[in-house]
Amino acid sequence: MVSQGASPSLLEALSSDFLACKICLEQLRAPKTLPCLHTYCQDCLAQLADGGHLRCPECRETVPVPPAGVAAFKTNFFVNGLLDLVRARAGGDLRAGKPACALCPLMGGAGTGGPATARCLDCADDLCQACADGHRCTRQTHTHRVVDLVGYRAGWYDEEARERQAAQCPQHPGEALRFLCQPCSQLLCRECRLDPHLDHPCLPLAEAVRARKPGLEELLAGVDNNLAELESARMVEKEALARLRERAARVGTQVEEVAEGVLRALLAQKQEVLGQLRAHVEAAEEAARERLGELEGREQVARAAAAFARRVLSLGREAEILSLEGAIAQRLRQLQGCPWMPGPAPCLLPRLELHPGLLDKNCHLLRLCFEEQQPQKDNGKDEAGGQGGDEAQSQREGGAKSERQGGIQPQSRDGAYTPKENRAQTPQEEGAQTPKEERAKTPQEDGAQTPKEGRAQTPLEDEGAQTPRGSRSNKKRKFKGRLKSISREPSPAPGLNLEGSGLLPRPIFSCSFPTRMPGDKRSPRITGLCPFGPREILVADEQNRALKRFSLSGDYRGAVPVPEGCSPCSVAALQGAVAFSAGARLYLISPDGEVQWRRALSLSQASHAVAAMPSGDRVAVSVSGHVEVYNMEGSLATRFIPGGKANRGLRALVFLTTSPQGNFVGSDWQQNSVVVCDGLGQVIGEYRGPGLHGCQPGSVSVDKKGYIFLTLREVNKVVILDPKGSLLGDFLTAYHGLEKPRVTTMVDGRHLVVSLSNGTIHVFRVRPPDS
Repeated sequence: MVSQGASPSLLEALSSDFLACKICLEQLRAPKTLPCLHTYCQDCLAQLADGGHLRCPECRETVPVPPAGVAAFKTNFFVNGLLDLVRARAGGDLRAGKPACALCPLMGGAGTGGPATARCLDCADDLCQACADGHRCTRQTHTHRVVDLVGYRAGWYDEEARERQAAQCPQHPGEALRFLCQPCSQLLCRECRLDPHLDHPCLPLAEAVRARKPGLEELLAGVDNNLAELESARMVEKEALARLRERAARVGTQVEEVAEGVLRALLAQKQEVLGQLRAHVEAAEEAARERLGELEGREQVARAAAAFARRVLSLGREAEILSLEGAIAQRLRQLQGCPWMPGPAPCLLPRLELHPGLLDKNCHLLRLCFEEQQPQKDNGKDEAGGQGGDEAQSQREGGAKSERQGGIQPQSRDGAYTPKENRAQTPQEEGAQTPKEERAKTPQEDGAQTPKEGRAQTPLEDEGAQTPRGSRSNKKRKFKGRLKSISREPSPAPGLNLEGSGLLPRPIFSCSFPTRMPGDKRSPRITGLCPFGPREILVADEQNRALKRFSLSGDYRGAVPVPEGCSPCSVAALQGAVAFSAGARLYLISPDGEVQWRRALSLSQASHAVAAMPSGDRVAVSVSGHVEVYNMEGSLATRFIPGGKANRGLRALVFLTTSPQGNFVGSDWQQNSVVVCDGLGQVIGEYRGPGLHGCQPGSVSVDKKGYIFLTLREVNKVVILDPKGSLLGDFLTAYHGLEKPRVTTMVDGRHLVVSLSNGTIHVFRVRPPDS
């Protein structure tokens, strides 16, 4: 790439893609220049013209088409001259593998003369040795520059040939352009000069260039100044974006840590309250058991005495009754005088009291506030670290306090120390330092002995927090967001949720690019992605019925032709072939679009997921709850039902992929789970836990170590699972630019490619945990 202000060399112009059309990717033919100074083939521009306008494929500027058509656009004589030089270097007529002399057929007829060994730079003709010697000896050509043909083809005389090159008149072949008509600003040859420009003032080309070149150079200098300003503004914007991302990552980490701290404190309170409840119930049960034992003993004594008296009265003779009358009466009077019903025992029934703030829908434990970004100071202190801008000034004045918006901000993970008075307190600090009379009592303080240092900050304490004063509070624009247990809004935290996540892969953003091409009639709808050669991907655009090739850096490499009327859905690349599903059919085509075979699939399934086997010579497709594997000849190699025949009809694998270990990984919309099974269909692992956030599992990809990357479109996430299907945490979130992710694929086991619903593709490098 040529640096700003430097003049490009002729060698760079000839060897770069400057002479290639950005539409057809071939060498320019009949080059036409648009007002935006981008040059394309005349035929390619004709295909883009629509309704009297066309849009430049590179800068997207809309250009009106002249009434005479695209042929009326300015011809790029500069490019034509370079193309003539390239074609001359490549060679023209060949005879016996060598270029032929251009003058011998004129003198001795066709078929005479030797091979060319020299070239005249002025006539642009290849000459044999005899014609070259004669060319130097005539009056008209003795000043011509004749050079060795081998050196000319090697590029030794490019600069000299370029200086002697003359632009040819498009109306009069063989005539060079020599004049500039000043009123018409048109290049003329000698024939054009005679009529209709005979009365117009004309200048030779060299004189016209000397007159007009300073004005162009002055304009170019002005644009160079603008470029310097744009470069400076771009660097400032990138630095601001970097600071934003750094701050967002830090705040996201704080949110995770604060939420975990609040949860830990809440769980501690839960365990404490449950412990108090268990102790109370156990003590009450023990006392009740003692009373029940005493009552049961008294009841047995009374029942025995009553039964004896009843038998005597019913079965005894008169003498027997009278003889026992005294003892029975004494015992019954004794039993009647006993306190059969002791006083009611104290029974304290537990009741849970919730803090009123927990029931308030307008209460926010976490809250974001946004402040204007301050310009960087010369001392290099970063405002994000709590040492620069208004915050540092307020610390020096000693009158600033950090805003407590119902949230809790622990010490920054980057190691910068945050003074205690300038940050909100953690749950432990809040419970230990808040005076009891300044906060509402919790249920435990009303009736139970709850340690202060173990409780979380209550919502009422948040509302009573002191608001910062001064100019800083006027610069804040506050936006409140309520945390939900299951949120479908973008997650603010970029990192993984798993503790010790340093043992997991991490994403590194590589690039982002659109997939809509100039020839597309509709917005792209990407339904399939797969690796296609080294550092290249194949994109299935169902809406435009195309299989597009892109490099990992976003360069468009053309398309793989598909059969007429096919709308590719899922796609997989095999050895020298491409497999894709369209409707209820599975196709295998060659890279140039030739159909090798097609197979009919079940009509009961709307779409069929396709995946290439690790060997590259077989393709797997999901069909109505089972998986079919075909070889390169189109024969069914194997067929199985994940989990066995007992699961027939119980699964619907909408997305499917394979791991380097030979396992199958699929998103099962019937069971709302991610299932991992071996080549025989035996289920190795399955995940259907809360980590799916109630969403249907989306596209799945597997890296070279077997980690599974699962797309959750509704919550704008890509989560990571271990090779057996256990959830490990978040890999990508809305922080990474995910907005309705659709399909993913893994390239070379190291690059995760994610397509969005708007047709944009993001590429992330997967950093191994041991790097």
